[in-house]
Amino acid sequence: MKLKIGEQAPDFVLPNQDGKNLKLSDFLGRKVLLYFYPKDFTSGCTTEACSLRDNFSSFKGVSSEVIGISTDSVGSHKKFAEKYQLPFILLSDEKKEVVKLYDVYQPKKFMGREFLGTMRTSFLIDESGKTITKQATKLTS
Repeated sequence: MKLKIGEQAPDFVLPNQDGKNLKLSDFLGRKVLLYFYPKDFTSGCTTEACSLRDNFSSFKGVSSEVIGISTDSVGSHKKFAEKYQLPFILLSDEKKEVVKLYDVYQPKKFMGREFLGTMRTSFLIDESGKTITKQATKLTS
């Protein structure tokens, strides 16, 4: 599915870093920065998460939630969030359902090798659940 600006963001249910299932629709009434990233503890993903952490008060000031999604396990997310003191939600998509739903699981190349992986992509979703912006970020990971 190619999500277009102004379309309703597809709802989903995934476990957070504490194992609690959350739905995107739980956040209706607030803006959501939904960011997809390749892997916990890699340099690019750590840089991105720490930047969001360092600017977290700006998001909270405009009634926004920050939610990160990768295909890592709940346990990996817990360790990642604790090590870097991440004050936002990380969701585990081990079955790769949501990364495919949002069309961010795509062919990638690294060191001459091709494989499928999560593209570093962010969506800003408004209070009614509609997509305001989509941004692909170019970092290596």
